[in-house]
Amino acid sequence: MAQTTPKHTQTVSGWAAHDSSGKITPYIFKRRENGSNDVTIKIMYCGICHTDLHHVRNDWGITMYPVVPGHEITGVITKVGSNVKNFKLGDRVGVGCLAASCLECEFCKSSQENYCDQIQLTYNGIFWDGSITYGGYSEMLVADHRYVVRIPETLPMDAAAPLLCAGITVFSPMKDNGLLKSPGKRIGIVGLGGLGHVAVKFGKAFGHHVTVISTSPSKEREARERLDADDFIVSTNSKQMQAGKRTLDLILDTVSANHSLGPILELLKVNGTLVAVGAPDRPFELPSFPLIFGKRTVKGSMTGGMRETQEMMDVCGKFNITCDIEVVEPYKINEALDRLARNDVRYRFVIDIAGNSSRI
Repeated sequence: MAQTTPKHTQTVSGWAAHDSSGKITPYIFKRRENGSNDVTIKIMYCGICHTDLHHVRNDWGITMYPVVPGHEITGVITKVGSNVKNFKLGDRVGVGCLAASCLECEFCKSSQENYCDQIQLTYNGIFWDGSITYGGYSEMLVADHRYVVRIPETLPMDAAAPLLCAGITVFSPMKDNGLLKSPGKRIGIVGLGGLGHVAVKFGKAFGHHVTVISTSPSKEREARERLDADDFIVSTNSKQMQAGKRTLDLILDTVSANHSLGPILELLKVNGTLVAVGAPDRPFELPSFPLIFGKRTVKGSMTGGMRETQEMMDVCGKFNITCDIEVVEPYKINEALDRLARNDVRYRFVIDIAGNSSRI
């Protein structure tokens, strides 16, 4: 493992954290030359994901410093490798969480690359050449074309950026559970944040009855009036939770804070399914009785494969689905990360990389 190889000859400006304080500062580093299977991307925007916060602060104990975060990347292609036939110069493209996989296992061959056991991520991963991957908090990126998607012309590049993580994370379990082509289901979305607000938009676009489940009564008006949710349940209100028992076909739990799944499971119909896409830092509290007496299923889901990510982008183009964002300049990254830690954002920060400033 090394930060670079002899083929890393391109000098790039970016922003990195160097220790567990999580403070982001300007950083000059090297990227590889554009190879035969690569495209080079001038980065326009990069979303700030909660995962970035965990990595810069080494919350999970796996950070390789210096770390250049960012896996919600949109930009324009400036170079195309000789083996690349599906992209051309000037194409609007995006790069999400995935940088490399084995290409040979059953999951890679079925375009479920996100479940390959050799998956390497867009940052804080180890690429095929042994180098450490650096993410989208930078002016340009070299990416293998197999991990790049096209951004529909109808979508703005800034509001499309978080779809590459938040969007695919909620789209994939919806597709997996048959919600794209079977309207009229009753679905619940736990948490109205970066993931949850996009999930509501997908649910409504696919023709479902959407209930938002939240600990915050103050979010009801926004859920109903801005996002067009059909119902709203305050999860700390016992009367509302009782009234909602056995009413939902599927629940998508987007919350990363520690919480019990027991009361939420009671909202499911018999044979209902709860899909967890949030990642609390402690194990879920999962009582057995709501499972046994309701014949219910709990499962997880992680982002999506590349074919599915392109499908998600195309669906967003069709229905004009984007993330609600707040755009920040690079010198405000630290402020944005601090606000993200306090959940002080509606609903996703996006860095304006192309209009960047050297201040931080």
